[in-house]
Amino acid sequence: MRVLLTGSAGFVGGHVAEALGQEAPGHEVIAADLRTGVDVRDPAALDRILPGVDAVIHQAAKVGLGVDVADLPGYASANVYGTATLLAAMARHGVRRLVLASSMVVYGEGAYDCPRHDRVRPGPRRVEDLARGVFDPRCPHCDSVLSPSVIGEDAPPDPRNAYATTKLAQEHLAAGWARETSGTAVALRYHNVYGPRMPRDTPYAGVAAIFLSALRSGRAPAVFEDGGQRRDFVHVRDVARANVLALGAGTAGALRAYNIACGVPRTVGELAAALAARTGGPEPVTTGDYRLGDVRHIVASPARAAAELGFTAAIAFEDGLEELAAQFERNG
Repeated sequence: MRVLLTGSAGFVGGHVAEALGQEAPGHEVIAADLRTGVDVRDPAALDRILPGVDAVIHQAAKVGLGVDVADLPGYASANVYGTATLLAAMARHGVRRLVLASSMVVYGEGAYDCPRHDRVRPGPRRVEDLARGVFDPRCPHCDSVLSPSVIGEDAPPDPRNAYATTKLAQEHLAAGWARETSGTAVALRYHNVYGPRMPRDTPYAGVAAIFLSALRSGRAPAVFEDGGQRRDFVHVRDVARANVLALGAGTAGALRAYNIACGVPRTVGELAAALAARTGGPEPVTTGDYRLGDVRHIVASPARAAAELGFTAAIAFEDGLEELAAQFERNG
């Protein structure tokens, strides 16, 4: 299979390229990235590289939260217009298989249960609550404290920031493309990806890289809120393997979404403490700071990916952190 990989020079994209060579050596990979001179917003560039392509793995995106309204045009250009341009070019050249890098951020808050109202979806957290240090969402019906649960792919989306909104738009565009062309579209909703070659000291660095960067400088990791926010941390090599598996999945004429996650929740505070212990650095400091675009808890059910893709995360959290800490120590 001849596979066009966009975003091939990025954190996840680089690992996907390696996985295609190691786990599916029969594939021919065409690497496309801004660093190779290919912008997915450029139809002429796409027309040069798409002939003869059998499938596209679309990793190219502007990432991060997008913390201000002024960020919207940049995210819309890279993620929405870029994806639309790519899909139009795929239709012109008869490419009928897409694996899309999506994200758990399309859900907004995760799944919650209320003692009185069962499963509920809370709205955005109130600024006055956050300012008082009340970080957990409340039931929208009775204001009770909610218990976090796992979220499946059929939960209604509720994006809470610029990045999340554009990732959901990518899924909608891919679904429309699949219907119009009888193509096959698979959206992989990555949860918190970490591992070797994470970006550091940039607005797009994952929280593990931010903590390690602080530790390398002798500073205590600064943990927002009370450190109790729950996430699902999945290793980048597992994510790359999921992309390879997804090339053979899906149904013509439709988009199918999958959580790419471990299914084991960890708190951000636990992550910071584990990294500090592994590097011998200062203990984390809980700041109480918050960002309005953040969500409190988001933990995935990976059952659909296991059943339909044959994907189960293989790299244990502890092993992944050991590797990440060792890499940052070596590279400074």
